[in-house]
Amino acid sequence: MKICLLFLCGLISHFVNMFFQKRDQQCYMLGYECFKASDDRRLDTDACVKVVLRNKNLGLDQYRFLLKTIVSSGLGEETYGPRNVIDGREEFPSENDAHAEMDEIMFSTLDTLFEKTGVSPSEIDILVVDVSLFSPAPSLTSRIINRYKMRDNIKSFSLSGMGCSASMVAIDMVQQLFKTYKNQFAIVVSTESIARHWYCGKEKSMMLSNCLFRNGGCSILLTNKRDLKDRCLLKLKCAVRTNIGYDDEAYGCCIQVEDPLGYQGFLLTKSLTKAAAKAFTGNLKLLLPKILPVWELLRYAISTLGKKSTKGQNLSFNLNLKSGVDHFCLHPGGRAVIDGLGKSLGLSEYDLEPTRMALYRFGNTSAGGLWYVLSYMEAKKRLKKGDKIFMVSLGAGFMCNNCVWEVMKDGLGDTRVWEDCIDEYPRKNLVNPFTEKYSWINDECLNFVRLDDLFN
Repeated sequence: MKICLLFLCGLISHFVNMFFQKRDQQCYMLGYECFKASDDRRLDTDACVKVVLRNKNLGLDQYRFLLKTIVSSGLGEETYGPRNVIDGREEFPSENDAHAEMDEIMFSTLDTLFEKTGVSPSEIDILVVDVSLFSPAPSLTSRIINRYKMRDNIKSFSLSGMGCSASMVAIDMVQQLFKTYKNQFAIVVSTESIARHWYCGKEKSMMLSNCLFRNGGCSILLTNKRDLKDRCLLKLKCAVRTNIGYDDEAYGCCIQVEDPLGYQGFLLTKSLTKAAAKAFTGNLKLLLPKILPVWELLRYAISTLGKKSTKGQNLSFNLNLKSGVDHFCLHPGGRAVIDGLGKSLGLSEYDLEPTRMALYRFGNTSAGGLWYVLSYMEAKKRLKKGDKIFMVSLGAGFMCNNCVWEVMKDGLGDTRVWEDCIDEYPRKNLVNPFTEKYSWINDECLNFVRLDDLFN
């Protein structure tokens, strides 16, 4: 009897310890701030045309391709480009251009984040910076530590080469560190270097990046301090990372290379959609059982068996994601990406609105893009306590990294970077003005006209 009692007490103690240990390992978001450049950095129709026409490597065929791509990209008139591109120095960028771009994004968002949350830079225990295309020495994390005079025992990590999906990798890294270290503050800075990577060649598959990628970024403050959970905006429920780099076709579909003329750029191949679908499907197989209710999984399993056992009938069954998710925060990679994800997940235009509007207003800001989408949801007062937010990110590797957040309190409505324009959204007309102003490029008679004469 005594042995049984001791065993029972030990078992209870074990489960109690597991409960308290798990409670200390939660990942809460205290705040986040997105970057918004000054108005003189806007890449509207006329500014984009000036940049395009400066590239003397392009011919009529390339101009027509760019017109078609820009019109169908889903970007509007108010996105932002790096200073050196606006000033006409995109072909020969300097190291200072890259550092100035990163400093502006990192320091402006961090300054605001520290001010709003009341957390001091000296309190930060973990710092993660993800920038895919710029990895200087000293690192960008060291640059931040130097600027804010952070502690000498801070745990810092610099992530590179993971493209638009890097932000979710950084979040997952912090979550894993929280399992080991208690009562921590962590900062994640997600952005991308555009200044030194504007493509100046003529390969169509490499010109796509110029039409989609724009300046942007975000700084996020995370903690696992239980006594601060009432102040937090979101709680991370789960995160799943998928990397199919073992597949040669997927590995090479989104890659930084040099073209035959020696111009460096980002190559996006036709295999991108296939790789995205494969990575996304593999990720959902692991993620959905974590977020959907048991009855929905059972319904799907039974319906799938019924479909297999029924011959000669056209039956279609899909998982109802909205049984476990309230909001969908998709990577604003481009109109085709949004349409594809929306169709595969069975989402309505209301569900896709935040992603479409973030793409239209700010463009594809790479790893920082998801946070502009989240900010739109908050500015529109969509988020209520207990709501679940499904974040979907895709990036080079090829990777698909997804997660689910839970809203911690009612009343979220900070307009952040949308402050001066949220009342104008959603925009009903997303047609790019390039259609009206430059559709004449498609005129066949231009095949007999010298471009130098046409644009001078």
